[in-house]
Amino acid sequence: MSSSSRKPILISAGVALAAVTLGLVSWQATAPEDTPARTSSAAAPQASEAHAELKALARRESGDKLAVGRADAPVVLIEYSDFKCGYCGKFARDTEPELLKKYVEDGTLRIEWRNFPIFGADSETAAKAAWAAGQQDRFAQFHAAAYAEGAKEKGFGEARLVELAQQAGVPDLERFKEDMAGEAATAALRRDQEEGYRIGVSSTPSFLVNGQPIAGAQPLEAFASAIARAKAQAQPAAGAAKR
Repeated sequence: MSSSSRKPILISAGVALAAVTLGLVSWQATAPEDTPARTSSAAAPQASEAHAELKALARRESGDKLAVGRADAPVVLIEYSDFKCGYCGKFARDTEPELLKKYVEDGTLRIEWRNFPIFGADSETAAKAAWAAGQQDRFAQFHAAAYAEGAKEKGFGEARLVELAQQAGVPDLERFKEDMAGEAATAALRRDQEEGYRIGVSSTPSFLVNGQPIAGAQPLEAFASAIARAKAQAQPAAGAAKR
């Protein structure tokens, strides 16, 4: 798990609560099933409020080019990630494909990507390039190419990013370069970054599963367990809504 540089941020009272509680809730999310919970009765209402804050971050936008899965899926996994992060690459290669096959394809899971570059200018440029590839419906392919074994060692200069776009099958490379350098790419990146900093994300990869944080490239079993819990919790809520 890679640490970011410190950033001065202004946090609203409600989201500050979520950020303060993030570490505690994250420990519970990634702890073994037989580990006793450490939340005191006094802290429980705060943890519940923080969880609601985090769960509400799922955008569920039908036109989101950096998301896969049904917008109405019962479980949403939000991923804060950096293309220069080695552990992010490990998750992308080893774990994410299994989540796609097992949970996205059957409609259980939606994955929403958040560009969260923390390693300087190259990270930010790669994030904008991924967004630009997404405008031509090639985000998933660009994501796979940029996270391929050994890809980050080649750097993310403009020529290399165009090469990755070619590998991803981006049809209009001139448009890709214009989009990558445009104001819309910068605005999209800032939106994702501000969201992450607001809730206390300080390293990559970081995840939310229906608002439940998971820190780092945990094994598949940790995500499977979190998705199962989130789905079980979502089903009673869906049933109540229909009545």
